[in-house]
Amino acid sequence: MSGTTHEQLYDAFGAYVRSQRKLAQLTLRQTAELASISNPYLSQIEHGLALPSIAVLSALADALSVSAETMLLRAAGISTLNSAERSSQTEDSIRQDPRLDTSQKLALLAVLASFVGSSPGAVAAESGVAEPVAAGNHAVAAARVSTPPRTSARPAAAGRAASHRRKGV
Repeated sequence: MSGTTHEQLYDAFGAYVRSQRKLAQLTLRQTAELASISNPYLSQIEHGLALPSIAVLSALADALSVSAETMLLRAAGISTLNSAERSSQTEDSIRQDPRLDTSQKLALLAVLASFVGSSPGAVAAESGVAEPVAAGNHAVAAARVSTPPRTSARPAAAGRAASHRRKGV
């Protein structure tokens, strides 16, 4: 933050909050209500006229489905972490999504890990999502299952029908 003025910091944070609100497809009023703050105060934040307290940052993070850590770092003007500490926004989104239960989150994290090359166990451990009980492990296993390649261009049923015709059945 050495070359950044307070005004630039406030403006950047306000722009970040506004962009996250728009990504969440929320109006200013809806977001203010979810965060339990007033509309004018949220407007001041978005226009760079105010920098909220930690309690308000946390409430905004919850309302916008952003990690409180990310929100706090943005408010402090710290936009990047080193690669060992940075987690993907996709993983954060999966972890934060209230529509998903634990087994669904694990399954999605496992699929993501298969595409980006990290181990599903590491992604789940980093995610803070607890391993489901034995009955729920099918979600992760299902995410790892791939369909076997087809060996014939014809569907199996068509092949059987053709063989029955040749045999006179």
